[in-house]
Amino acid sequence: MSPVVDVPEDFNVSTAFLDSNLEQGRGDRVAIYTGDDRITYRTLLAQVNRAGNALRSLGVHAEERVLLLMLDSPELAYLFWGAIRIGAVAVPTCTALTTHDYAYMLRDSRAGVVVVSEALLPVLAPALAGLPALRHVVVAGTPGRGQHALRDLMAAASPELAPAATHRDEPAFWLWSSGSTGAPKGTVHLHHDMVVTADQYARAILDIREHDVCLSIAKLFFAYGLGNALSFPFRVGAAAVLYPGRFEPRVYFDLIRRYRPTLFFGVPTAYAAMLAADGPADLGAVRLCVSAGEPLPAALFTRWRERFGVEILDGIGSTEALHIYISNRAGRVRPGSSGEIVPGYGVKIVGEDGREVPPGEIGDLLVSGDSLASGYWNKHERTKQAFRGDWFVSGDKYYRDAEGYHWYCGRSDDMLKAGGQWVSPAEVEAALVQHPAVLECGVVGKADRDELVKPYAFVVLKPGHRADDALAEEMQAFVRGKIAAYKYPRWVEFTPELPKTATGKIQRFRLRERLAERQPQAPVR
Repeated sequence: MSPVVDVPEDFNVSTAFLDSNLEQGRGDRVAIYTGDDRITYRTLLAQVNRAGNALRSLGVHAEERVLLLMLDSPELAYLFWGAIRIGAVAVPTCTALTTHDYAYMLRDSRAGVVVVSEALLPVLAPALAGLPALRHVVVAGTPGRGQHALRDLMAAASPELAPAATHRDEPAFWLWSSGSTGAPKGTVHLHHDMVVTADQYARAILDIREHDVCLSIAKLFFAYGLGNALSFPFRVGAAAVLYPGRFEPRVYFDLIRRYRPTLFFGVPTAYAAMLAADGPADLGAVRLCVSAGEPLPAALFTRWRERFGVEILDGIGSTEALHIYISNRAGRVRPGSSGEIVPGYGVKIVGEDGREVPPGEIGDLLVSGDSLASGYWNKHERTKQAFRGDWFVSGDKYYRDAEGYHWYCGRSDDMLKAGGQWVSPAEVEAALVQHPAVLECGVVGKADRDELVKPYAFVVLKPGHRADDALAEEMQAFVRGKIAAYKYPRWVEFTPELPKTATGKIQRFRLRERLAERQPQAPVR
């Protein structure tokens, strides 16, 4: 494992991503593209200072949580950095949840201030009652009765603000776990964490530089998007494109054409959708694409490179590690794999006895590194289970080949045993998605009439294909021809969509719940 990134003890992370760009003469460079706006680093720092002063005017104090329920926008960047700059804790929050979720998050965080985009206020408003800690609701847009307008607070605030005296190991922000395996957890990150991911991944793997422009499908409220569009570009004086809307292939092709990004960050589902859509024959200035969230099938990598001439660097990260810690490298991608260990991180694959397994053997993936969260807020037992000394238990099953490439085999609780042998849902999905009719798929286990667990595939078809038994049987035969016969899906169910987190991860536990609600079903042979 490489040496850790050198960060002084007395450290406010906002200085490393904002002030440093002005000190290095980048004040007039564009930091954020959004719509027709071009926001320079000089303007960015002034607006962050206004946001920090506005929060102070509401009585926000050091270590207090500020919940940010905001669409991707410059205002979210201002509030995120502004809260950190005054020593408070920024808590960006997923914009696709329910009132019940927000009520839980407000109670759990005990946030004194919540800042919300006007479009999200209707779903948040019913959650605001009965919260003793909540003092103020600030709206980016038109506020309701008893609420504050963000624009008014910032207009009245000073653009000058000295960073609070904070420690490198002090909480700076939370990220909620994505919920791919259940209820979200407040994951506590420290002031030094973003420096680690920016230097060890973005600089070392992506070779990010000040001339780069970053466009991310993943939004800022998740670890992947936060790095892609907020910390990585600001670390080196590059630019980020912020778009508040949902993913649509046509829209993102337009964004690529308009802003000419050089680094494009997506998820496998999005790459598949863009390949299936009518679009350009090239990606303009894009020099590298990045994928995370779910394993990228080798066939998808190949089709993307053949069409656009650009590699996708697949990798694995987590909310707890803040970003990617195993990644493919440009020019030496092993399609279908997650790649090699990112400098500065340690990885080991262990068996049920806790000992490392030899190459080629599947085990539980553990990671260590200086960007790991300090733990989960208000979840002592979960923290003890997941964080063990220097190591975080990822919950993923992996094996490492003889050349040091890592291969994803599924979540630990997703693995199936068919015919007495382990089956990786990811391997079955990777084979199935190569069928020309398959847009995307999710595989889980289901007990047959003999109570033996076998793979069950949920399949989303590409446009123009008809769902019927003949196509299901064709897909089963197709998979048998690709991987070991005992791994083929005994059932194929066609569905219009798959349940996913906001980052595009398939929620296999939702698929298992769907099956559990049904009566026993005979397999299609």
